[in-house]
Amino acid sequence: MSTSDSHRALGAHHFLQGLSELGLSHVFANLGTDHVSLIEELARWDAEGRAHPQFILCPHENVAIHMAAGYAALTGQGQAVMVHVDAGTANAVMGMHNMLRGRLPVMLLAGKAPYTLRGELPGSRDNYVHFVQDPFDIGSLVRPYVKWEYNLPTSVVAREALRRAHSIMHTDPPGPVYMTLPREVLAEEVSASQEPFDATRYGPSLLGGIDEARVQLIVDRLLTAERPVVITSYLGRKADAVAALEELAQLCGMPVVDYMASTMSISRLSPCFAGFDPAQVLPGADVGLLLDIDVPWLPKFVQAEAQTWWAHVDVDPIKQDYPMWGFATDLRVQADAGSVIRQVLARLRVQAGSDFHERAARRLQALQLASAQRQAAWAQVAAKPGQVDAIAPAWVCAALGRALAPQDIVINEAVRNSPAVMQQIPRSEPLSFFGGAGGGLGYSGGMALGAKLARPNARVVHIVGDGGFHFCTPSSVYATAQRYGLPILTVVLDNGGWQAVKEAVLRVYPQGAAAQADEYQSRLQGPVRQFELVGQAFGAYGECLRDPAEADAAIARCLQALSEGRSAVLNVQVGLQ
Repeated sequence: MSTSDSHRALGAHHFLQGLSELGLSHVFANLGTDHVSLIEELARWDAEGRAHPQFILCPHENVAIHMAAGYAALTGQGQAVMVHVDAGTANAVMGMHNMLRGRLPVMLLAGKAPYTLRGELPGSRDNYVHFVQDPFDIGSLVRPYVKWEYNLPTSVVAREALRRAHSIMHTDPPGPVYMTLPREVLAEEVSASQEPFDATRYGPSLLGGIDEARVQLIVDRLLTAERPVVITSYLGRKADAVAALEELAQLCGMPVVDYMASTMSISRLSPCFAGFDPAQVLPGADVGLLLDIDVPWLPKFVQAEAQTWWAHVDVDPIKQDYPMWGFATDLRVQADAGSVIRQVLARLRVQAGSDFHERAARRLQALQLASAQRQAAWAQVAAKPGQVDAIAPAWVCAALGRALAPQDIVINEAVRNSPAVMQQIPRSEPLSFFGGAGGGLGYSGGMALGAKLARPNARVVHIVGDGGFHFCTPSSVYATAQRYGLPILTVVLDNGGWQAVKEAVLRVYPQGAAAQADEYQSRLQGPVRQFELVGQAFGAYGECLRDPAEADAAIARCLQALSEGRSAVLNVQVGLQ
């Protein structure tokens, strides 16, 4: 600040000071008329050489919120997303839903229409739109998806409010928070405060391990188990937990199912990895561990056996944000799953005798055989190329799997073709695979950008169906990638529409009128669908893959574009399914 205004400051100054004190590295932003004071103060700070989080401008809020999701998924650190009043909030809501379900922290900051009408305060309404963008309850747009919400009443408490938001979004289970910023608050003149926060005295509350009595309960069951199993989904959001689970599974000779995986919780190359279907391990199981999972199976189709003893260790075992949820377990523990696994491991190593190790060795040998058979079956599926304009998804995913390195990052939004992605693109490194934890499509493009920002040396590929590609707001994805030098590879598996809708209709009405007419109101195909041209409009390399024989070469050309600093779009014609 200059000498003339050393004792008075815009509210925006306090706000930027608060953001900077949090240690945030980025603000993913789509700004509007409500942010004029903030824009002015940013220019002042830049002119004076003051450090602040980098503002990354995204042409659509869907990209901004999912960039924050990708960055948080790789780093565990929530960032800020700044949007324009109710309109920007509404565009970001689906991403907030996805982040809540994915246990990903984010701070959504929305400007708020001015509340003064006639110039009573700086920042008062001076545009028609300020009247129409003032809903009765702006917070209601995101309330089902946030841990905390607040309307900033004065910039005097801006730093304190931001600190509170930051602590809550990182507290277990992590998730989104929301704050609105009236234009008058950002424009108000207040005393400039130079008192720094002592960051060591503020911060989130994090879960750890559990008491030794409950550890012993789990250990006792594992020591005598004949057929122990693990079912998980998002344990892999913490890299150290992946290694701990692998060690426990190997020690016990225990299969691990990664059901509806939103992260990779165990290496796909591990002999203990038992695929993605819990129905394969439930029969005969006498001890089961549910580790960081929301829905371990679908009760309509799969039932656990009555005699199985279940322990559920989860950052949120009660599923506090689910109005209805019900899976019977014998032990429910809210804890950090990785910490509990390490506690169990320590006791097992001490207490396990020769009989335990012999039984575990036999189970491990059986698991190795089952793993080899599973891999052979998946390879057999991938060996069928399909035909021109109807390429087999497993064929092209297997080609992509051969081309990627273990440290590359794969984000799956293939929906109908997710089995091909997960079976044919083996992932062995923690934080190298992500899928959707929520129900909102259109996340993978933004997440890929956020992942690339967090891991600039890794290649990032997102695989998406044609329906999901529309939801991704792709023009915004590639514009952001081009502007900030974040090259990503998009693989579109074009099957002509939302096949998941068709399958849902057939599950409920297998012989119904829709099936008879073969019409499910979900087809999107048209005479010309050149998705690759969307990327080309923003400097990306684009190619349409129609012939399965060209898959390897096409993928190589796309990856070469990445190495040159360009994004790439591979439009794969997999035909109507």
